Amino acid sequence: MFRIALLAAALAVPGFTYAQSADETPAYEQKLFDGFEGRDFAPEGGLYYRDNFEQSAGSYEFQSAVKRTGEGGLKLSIAPKCPTDHDGCSERAEIWEKTELRVPYDKGVWYGFSVKFADPVPSDDHRYLIAQWKREIDPGADGDFSPFLALRMDLGKLFATIETNYLPPVSTGQANVAARCGAGEVPVWIRPELNQMRMLVATDGNWEPEDGSLFNACTNGVTITNHGNPLPDPESGWIDFVVFTKPGPDGSGHIELFANGQPIITVKGHIGHADKGLGENQYFKFGPYRAAHTTDWTLYYDDFRRSLRCEDVLTNGNCPFS
Repeated sequence: MFRIALLAAALAVPGFTYAQSADETPAYEQKLFDGFEGRDFAPEGGLYYRDNFEQSAGSYEFQSAVKRTGEGGLKLSIAPKCPTDHDGCSERAEIWEKTELRVPYDKGVWYGFSVKFADPVPSDDHRYLIAQWKREIDPGADGDFSPFLALRMDLGKLFATIETNYLPPVSTGQANVAARCGAGEVPVWIRPELNQMRMLVATDGNWEPEDGSLFNACTNGVTITNHGNPLPDPESGWIDFVVFTKPGPDGSGHIELFANGQPIITVKGHIGHADKGLGENQYFKFGPYRAAHTTDWTLYYDDFRRSLRCEDVLTNGNCPFS
């Protein structure tokens, strides 16, 4: 009885974390869900709004006027914040997974979330992201590492990119001219000086070849199975994304991307980074993120979920595997 009372008292202390015993389920195996129905993040969702300078450009609001299901949704907004002389500054309103719930980098996990673009949808040539998956970076690590998977927007069009360590390209064309790649090849932007490269893996139905001018080389570092469905138009209303992520810089990576219950692409091969100083876990964050700008930008999110089982996340489509 004394031990039980002592444990109860400890758990009542703010910030106390009960150590996992050998027979307990690892924290990353928990099913997470947040429908943003209340006035704060749901305990069972494992999410929070990070507080730093870039995030100070953003705001979040639990509201009921715009939602996909239930009685509420999350409004995430950005206002101009960066100093005009700060070239590398970005503006964000991103929601993060709690650190203790992050999934190991070599494990596969399913994510789902819904997003709606507020009017007007930005249509300029600028760097916009709405969701990204990254690897932890240990303190003191040399370099910055882009997300191994990102859902992006430029010129009012959605596209998806995958990053990995630099691999010699199959071919390289003229700078700022979109590559025309052969069968089994993928357009890529190579950055050998950073030991990184970014592959263009999916686009929406309005995408034109010249929109991918950054991707002027071709690689066979991944294999893409295109399921015949483009990414939705950002102006089409609510978009429900479902994503399976399993990084594998050694070539064992695997990504599945669905939108509104329809399979978009399957990607296998070199996915993610394996540089010195990188951490053991992957993590997900979502919300508006852009290079410094002069206007406001708002997105709405709903129905976040995460599970090791596809069936818990892909509720309106057919799972490719369990």
